[in-house]
Amino acid sequence: MHPFQCNKLSPGAAFFAACMLLFMLLAGMSPRAAAQRPALDVPYVPTPQAVVDRMLVLARVGKGDILYDLGSGDGRIVITAAKRYGAKGVGVDLDPARIREARDNASKAGVGRQVQFIAGDLFKTDLSDADVVTLYLLSSVNRDLRPQLWRQLKVGTRVVSHAFDMGSEWPPEKTERVDGSTICVWTISDAHKRAAGGQAAAPVRSRP
Repeated sequence: MHPFQCNKLSPGAAFFAACMLLFMLLAGMSPRAAAQRPALDVPYVPTPQAVVDRMLVLARVGKGDILYDLGSGDGRIVITAAKRYGAKGVGVDLDPARIREARDNASKAGVGRQVQFIAGDLFKTDLSDADVVTLYLLSSVNRDLRPQLWRQLKVGTRVVSHAFDMGSEWPPEKTERVDGSTICVWTISDAHKRAAGGQAAAPVRSRP
């Protein structure tokens, strides 16, 4: 039993969920209709920098790692990983305005050549070269994304989520509280690859 569960909303996650509900109401969508379009219906709420910093520590990000941030917003996770750890990064977001903002932020931070930001659907993104995947989505979106992560990611790839879990089928290996937010951590295993119907790939290098 983990001391903290990602689906027990922290204040930050509660604010995120409230934004989600408001977004649906303004768009004239019921929660059920929105659940049928999870990739389009995650409002932008930035991850606090203290949470970003700890997510990268828990993910054991290091020089040469490739990090994908799904729903990358202003790019702060990817940019921090590049600037602080020398990682390469890819941010994926549906909102072109967020992509422009993230690219501008990367340029200002001096890591424009280490990172890229893609305007696109995370469910249609090839994640197979990732060493780390970071998320701040919703539990429903995470659960829909889980088969893709199991199928595409290499054995040993680390997955870290701010606030939201992956459902009972994939409980986190570790949870930690930071400034009122919960962080959940998973690692792709051979069992996940077999469950997804794929072959286990050569594992990525492990960091102490």
